[in-house]
Amino acid sequence: MSHPHPELGPPPVLPEGGLRIVALGGLGEIGRNMAVFEYDGRLLIVDCGVLFPEPDQPGVDLILPDFEYIRDRLDDIEAVVLTHAHEDHIGAVPYLLRERRNIPLIGSKLTLALIEAKLTEHRIQPTKREVVEGERHAFGPFECEFLAVNHSIPDALAVAIRTPAGIVLHTGDFRMDQLPSDGRLTDLGGFARLGSEGVDLLMSDSTNAEVPGFVTSEREIGPVIDEVIRTSEQRVIVASFASHVHRIQQVMDAASKHGRKVALVGRSMVRNMGVARDLGYLKVPPDLIVDSRDIEEWPPQDVVLICTGSQGEPMAALSRMANRDHPIRIADGDTVLLASSLVPGNETAVNKVINGLTRWGARVVHKGNAKVHVSGHAAAGELLYVLNLTRPSNFMPVHGEWRHLRAHAKLAALTGVPKDHIVIAEDGVVVDLVDGRAEIVGAVHAGYVYVDGSSVGEITDTSLKDRRILGDEGFISVVVVVDSTTGKLTAGPEIHARGSGIDPQQFDEFIPQIERALQEKAADGVVDMQEIRRVVRRTVGRWVSDTYRRRPMIIPVVLEV
Repeated sequence: MSHPHPELGPPPVLPEGGLRIVALGGLGEIGRNMAVFEYDGRLLIVDCGVLFPEPDQPGVDLILPDFEYIRDRLDDIEAVVLTHAHEDHIGAVPYLLRERRNIPLIGSKLTLALIEAKLTEHRIQPTKREVVEGERHAFGPFECEFLAVNHSIPDALAVAIRTPAGIVLHTGDFRMDQLPSDGRLTDLGGFARLGSEGVDLLMSDSTNAEVPGFVTSEREIGPVIDEVIRTSEQRVIVASFASHVHRIQQVMDAASKHGRKVALVGRSMVRNMGVARDLGYLKVPPDLIVDSRDIEEWPPQDVVLICTGSQGEPMAALSRMANRDHPIRIADGDTVLLASSLVPGNETAVNKVINGLTRWGARVVHKGNAKVHVSGHAAAGELLYVLNLTRPSNFMPVHGEWRHLRAHAKLAALTGVPKDHIVIAEDGVVVDLVDGRAEIVGAVHAGYVYVDGSSVGEITDTSLKDRRILGDEGFISVVVVVDSTTGKLTAGPEIHARGSGIDPQQFDEFIPQIERALQEKAADGVVDMQEIRRVVRRTVGRWVSDTYRRRPMIIPVVLEV
């Protein structure tokens, strides 16, 4: 079982007849899924998604894959294959198309429709090619066969990539629901056929590799949602992913059954459900939908609102309702239904929203107290099933944090995949499939690219560290004026503080220490402004640390006369 280590250097030249795979995201994390395949000088990309920021990344809106590895080779890209339309798989496409606008996008009807709606906001008209399960298409040296997989969004696909180096099966995100609400099953027969043909490398979804057994069927959720809506005496507010068409369908069916109107809240929810309805994936009963702006005209017992914010996102509708920062005001007796699972890392934010909603009198129904969601990712029993169907020569777990990847690797070993044919990689690690053997051969840079407002890539890890310090400890600015010839202090010091928790009067007692430190440097003949700034920073930092046990950001401002 091979795995990366910090000493990995740049990869060698790809051997003739070999296939190279480099994940620029999605390994060791939930999100940012993007894999680059190279054969004979040409590139094929599978997925191009975003990662959502953690609490310790203040001000960041989105995190993108780093395109530096392919930036000089954009003309070599044959296509981008999109397995499905979740943000962690398509969210970075607009930023990639800024680099080269005519890269063909390959995907199912719903996937392409949702990404096109997103690209319209970026004023990009994509080059696209719609595919359906069972089809084979060649993109340069890559022949791609598409297979249906069941997931928490319609029209998801797995892709088998054929080159002279062998067959790679990339499952995308999938589960094996035997009673899916849309009747579209994961193509296990296709997986078995590929297994008989010979899968040289299986790249499989690892999100639920630690969860034993099989995932509950989507159909078991419908009656629970129906019961919640039937027994609620006031408004029902349902929070869901803006792309979970199956879940929205269940909510609409229950609302219609019990005589309630439905309002969609949030731009992404309105946009995505409009696309799904236009394409026939969402069946909306006549006169069911009302405008959210008119919702107050309806009696509370006749209303269901569907909004975003099930992950506690600060700017999403549900979080704003919990904070009383939204036109829709939570009232005593309302029921809020969180119809999604928790994405790892979002627990604190979601609990904060639940507490905020409860404070205003809402009853909050969530996965912790009712069966209102099932995962869209295969559990360990299903992953074993796929491993046994495909019997891969080599295995590479994808889409998951480290614990998920390692758990999936152990499952592969149990099914008979030799341990030295199991590759656990992380973002940027280069894997070559040569002569039927997959091995790690090097690494390339695959860091985070932060989107902050309209800026892309301008925010660095150092910037985020500064923001954390400012948020946790505040800042102190010290202004001094010195003689440029002698280095002697001519005015100041003047001290200003924000968020440091220090009484400004205390600075009056401390100013003489700064003056003495600067006098000593001037006596030593120091006139370098950079050195004078360091003296001020060290002197202030030492005093604050010794006196208050705090470490605020210290900003020395040295003016010359």
